[in-house]
Amino acid sequence: MSDADSSNGSSWLERITRLFSGEPEDREDLLEMLNEAQKQGLLDTDALYMIQGVLGVSETRVRDIMVPRPQVDVIDESEPLSLILKEIAESAHSRYPVVSESKDEIVGILLAKDVLRLMVEGKLNSIEDLRAIYRPPVFIPESKRVNVLLREFKSSHNHMALVVDEYAALAGLVTIEDVLEQIVGDIEDEHDEDEEDYIKPQNGDCFKVQAITPLSAFFEEFGVDLSQENESNSETLGGLVASVLGHVPQKGEELELQGLLLRVIKADNRRVHLFLVKPLPNNTDLID
Repeated sequence: MSDADSSNGSSWLERITRLFSGEPEDREDLLEMLNEAQKQGLLDTDALYMIQGVLGVSETRVRDIMVPRPQVDVIDESEPLSLILKEIAESAHSRYPVVSESKDEIVGILLAKDVLRLMVEGKLNSIEDLRAIYRPPVFIPESKRVNVLLREFKSSHNHMALVVDEYAALAGLVTIEDVLEQIVGDIEDEHDEDEEDYIKPQNGDCFKVQAITPLSAFFEEFGVDLSQENESNSETLGGLVASVLGHVPQKGEELELQGLLLRVIKADNRRVHLFLVKPLPNNTDLID
């Protein structure tokens, strides 16, 4: 072994020794060492990302990862039972906040599996039957740290919490999947958007647009030319937005481009996944 190799090995050994002897002294030093470990082959890339995710969770607040109130699918108990069942079947979630006729009060949580059991048993005939199986809602402040929430999810066996703002108004909801995605990255399931359907119309003249949408398809759909903004020669919408913003877009972040408002509705700490896009007639409206 050359003197240079010996020196490098000694330096790395010293750094590893520091890591397991109570050092490093701050987060930046730790992250630097973890990146060095990945470069040396002691950690694979996925493991490094997960460790970074764990560290990030301790600094992340619920408001940063929650599903905002306008995007929350709720059940309105004032609607006919047939319409409620249709909404459950179409949205295909496992849990639903239930609102009263006033729309301002959350009266319970409805689990799809409980509804299915009643239907199989032939005991679902009225709204009163639904009310009998409501689960109590769990409310948390939007300032709660995500690592604390994860511990609470584990100890209580709850998988969803309703997020309230400083005025006790519903601000959104967060699920255990939202928390885990901060650590392991995006978790795809059978109800996530099909990657072949890059652009999907929604209510209110909005569109859900995959971040991997080729810019050519985006331009064709919306009739815009963003070539001047595309200084990085990105090939996808997500790449272009990241280039314009100068960082990885975060959930809830908004950007206006040539009369279009783009809101990030799904992202993790490594990449953006999904946008909500709405044309702005006067460049002043916001996504509802």
